Amino acid sequence: MPGLQIISKASSRAADGLAAILAIGRANPPNSMDQSSYPEFYFRVMDSDYLVDLKKKFQRICERTAIRKRHFVWNEELLRDNPCLRTFMDSSLNVRQKVAVAEIPKLGAAAAERAIEEWGQPKSGITHLIFCTTSGMDLPGADYQLIKILGLNADVQRVMLYQQGCFAGGTVLRLAKVLAESRKGARVLVVCAETTTVLIRAPSVEHQDDLVTQALFADGASALIVGADPVEEVNERPLFSIISASQVILPDSDGAIGGHLGEGGLTATLHRDVPLIISKNVIKCLEEAFSPLGISDWNSIFWAPHPGGRAILDQVEERVGLKPEKMWASRHVLAEYGNMSSVCVHFVLDEMRKRSAKEGKPTTGEGLEWGVLFGFGPGLTVETVVLRSHPIN
Repeated sequence: MPGLQIISKASSRAADGLAAILAIGRANPPNSMDQSSYPEFYFRVMDSDYLVDLKKKFQRICERTAIRKRHFVWNEELLRDNPCLRTFMDSSLNVRQKVAVAEIPKLGAAAAERAIEEWGQPKSGITHLIFCTTSGMDLPGADYQLIKILGLNADVQRVMLYQQGCFAGGTVLRLAKVLAESRKGARVLVVCAETTTVLIRAPSVEHQDDLVTQALFADGASALIVGADPVEEVNERPLFSIISASQVILPDSDGAIGGHLGEGGLTATLHRDVPLIISKNVIKCLEEAFSPLGISDWNSIFWAPHPGGRAILDQVEERVGLKPEKMWASRHVLAEYGNMSSVCVHFVLDEMRKRSAKEGKPTTGEGLEWGVLFGFGPGLTVETVVLRSHPIN
């Protein structure tokens, strides 16, 4: 069929149309824990039950997160077998690296296989690969390992992103758009995979800010197929067109979100003013992104912000004047999976299109055409992606 030739071999000519998300896949490790029972488990397995007041504080933090459950690559057996993971900052990087380097490609591959299955085309049609993780670094990297696991072509053009953080769910869409539109027939496999194995550690009275990290983050993977000019003859269907994508570092935000990788693993910095800084700047990001489209009613678009935490969603909602239901997908992902860093926003899009399939509406489940995806992360960096939804056939 003519369509198959277009997909299987990209030309040097640029695509005619805009890049679109053609398929979404996702995966979580099987180890799942309820947030309500997590403080009891965490202090027990870390041999820290004697820190009674700190345990009560951690319980309060977990209750305020609006998270119901989280998934993890690591389990109690791994923690028990490696005492260095059950201290606050003992040398443990080698142990963490060993787990992350092995598990991140496998977790990413599980999500990728589901995206490729939904896409419905031969794996040989994938021309580019973007792999993003904040978990574990190795040479050759997780992108190379993924190619081996999936059996992709050896000449797939790879981009490996390490240590980007939570905003990278938008970054990969920005890069995928450029790659997909640069070559006619290009099909970009985007994979994000994260594990808290790099940051799990015992509680510390002297470093109580780390309790927020232990209460929020979780493990998971997402995968997307991105391409321009979908080929109807082979049943390619766009879910979301990527209209525009931009990145900005917010003013007066130095040190608000950060991370340091050392011998004791990854330590994260999450300043209490992060929700305020984001909410103060989000309207400007919206105006710059949507003014070319003549859109200024923020309740008239669908929303897919990174669910970095309950306070971020609450303050953005209040500042922008959003109706409570606008954040439904992000709040659902936060509740059911926690903060999976770069992975989260892709889960949000997947939740939207699943609702639309049930209700027979365009891919957002709200019947809305235009929308925004926000990535928030270290820097403090914001990725703003304008999306256009397509009807479910």
